[in-house]
Amino acid sequence: MRRLTPALALGLATLMAAPSAAQATDHRTGHDIRTGHIHTGHDSRADRDSFGTKASYASWQNPRTYRRPPAGFVPVFTENVSRHGSRAATDGEDGDLILALWEKADSEGQLTRGGREFGPTVRALQAAMAKTGYGNLSGRGEQEIAGTAVRMERRLPGLFRRIAKSGEKIDVVSSGQGRAVDSGNLFATTLGTTDPALKPLIGPARADQDLLYFHKAAGGAAYRDYIDHDRRLADTLKTLTDQPATHRAARSVLRGLFTPAFVQRITDGDFASIGTDVQAAQAVYNLYAIAPAMSRESPGGKGWGLERYISHADAAWFGYLGDVEDFYEKGPGFTGGDITYRMADVLLDDFFHQVEAKRAGTSALGAELRFTHAEEIIPLAALMKLPGSTKGVTPEKPYTYADNTWRGASVAPMAANIQWDVFAKGDSYLVRMLYNEQETPFKQGCHPITKGSKFYDFEELERCFNRS
Repeated sequence: MRRLTPALALGLATLMAAPSAAQATDHRTGHDIRTGHIHTGHDSRADRDSFGTKASYASWQNPRTYRRPPAGFVPVFTENVSRHGSRAATDGEDGDLILALWEKADSEGQLTRGGREFGPTVRALQAAMAKTGYGNLSGRGEQEIAGTAVRMERRLPGLFRRIAKSGEKIDVVSSGQGRAVDSGNLFATTLGTTDPALKPLIGPARADQDLLYFHKAAGGAAYRDYIDHDRRLADTLKTLTDQPATHRAARSVLRGLFTPAFVQRITDGDFASIGTDVQAAQAVYNLYAIAPAMSRESPGGKGWGLERYISHADAAWFGYLGDVEDFYEKGPGFTGGDITYRMADVLLDDFFHQVEAKRAGTSALGAELRFTHAEEIIPLAALMKLPGSTKGVTPEKPYTYADNTWRGASVAPMAANIQWDVFAKGDSYLVRMLYNEQETPFKQGCHPITKGSKFYDFEELERCFNRS
């Protein structure tokens, strides 16, 4: 089981000793102790949207506002699926591309005044990511995962007391990929640190690719064929991404770093062996988007300042293009089709199976904790028709922010999670769903126990999701 680093142990101690105010902030880290949000100066909805699925984690519900279950119902089980926490970039390609252009411009005296500082900043960020390990959890990611573990235990103290007393087990399962494995181990370690009585009940972490890496497993074969060969998908993505607005935004980004003459040379293809104008601007955007995930590794923990090199408007445009790809390849996609999310049925089945086993008395588990990736969270959200993931589009009326509420930063930010809490009274079982720790209604057509309630009879959910 993963050990807490000294810095994370300090942060966890701060979190566990936090005051009960709804918005208590650790001013050393900018970490909102109660909600898990880390204040960065990019806290508006529009700013968060510009980061897409690289947005840092935030739970927006005041912990004092969680509703109590009906009289007589007690918590008997909880289960979740969580994306891994914030991470370093998966490789150094973006930094390598833009640094190659920057070094060329520097050697020719073609940098702007602001652009002169860009190269050293990117080199430092690249070095920090290499030290962390490309694709690995960052300090911020560790903080996000540990915070969700502490808040889970605080929301359900009665359940975890029951687990400790009864000796029920806590199962931890991941995709088997490094950052998901680390997130699961860290979550489990934090639970055991928060309540030492739970430590011997947390089973050894295991991997299940069919369940939590299904887009790469056998169950995702049809999906992969769609991604690789569907002409409608390819044409739609090309139409939406390769348009004049993209090239205008690209030139706008590059003009912040390079002289107009050098930008024109990039646009004219003089450096085609390095990258096009759009590829270069995309690299700048990608570094901007990943930088907050690496904020703990920045000098003094104050951030990297890459927002200086891309305007809000340009970041929003490239953020939209990232959402375009995720929407069509992983999310609601085209109306009338389910190829992008049908494969997530294996995970939804497991949610139901765990509750059915608890109801039948055949489960020895008190909690089932799963850790995965955006490629699984996004399809599951679409399959379950969670808020923001209910509306597909037609080829004639494509996905735009103006016409569709789907946003990667809301659907699957770093450490995104879906949780079902199960409450029992005799033979009756109720389920409450949390989406990123916010009480969330089930899809349209599922009826809560009373109008406006967030509690659903489990038999009603079985009916609503056709679990006959």
